Amino acid sequence: MTDAAVRAKLTALVPALRHFHSALLDFAKSDYEFLNGPVGGPFELYSLVMNHPQFQWLRPLSGLMATLDEVLDAKDTTLTERNVTDIRQALGLLFAETDTRFAEFRGGYNRARTDLRVRETEAKWREILHSLEA
Repeated sequence: MTDAAVRAKLTALVPALRHFHSALLDFAKSDYEFLNGPVGGPFELYSLVMNHPQFQWLRPLSGLMATLDEVLDAKDTTLTERNVTDIRQALGLLFAETDTRFAEFRGGYNRARTDLRVRETEAKWREILHSLEA
């Protein structure tokens, strides 16, 4: 598979992961607001996401998305099928019940799965990820 083909496949995954992350963040924000009252705006939300323990469970997914962006932005690097395999494995680890490193993420994710938007956006990125195998 050519660099352009790999880049196109991974680029297709980016917006789907962003929508999923956004749905998870909205869920976490609602949880926070239920306990603490309304968030005062985007700057306060940003501060909470960066510093408040109630949002820390989102960090592994945020980091994975940042790494994916860095890989795609590296124009001087030739992407290969290995890059697709790496992202597939990284996402698999996030959701693998047997991997204790991401237990906090999975705890937040499992609570958020009650939200329809979370389920819909998850289905979309999983569909795209599955299509990358083709």
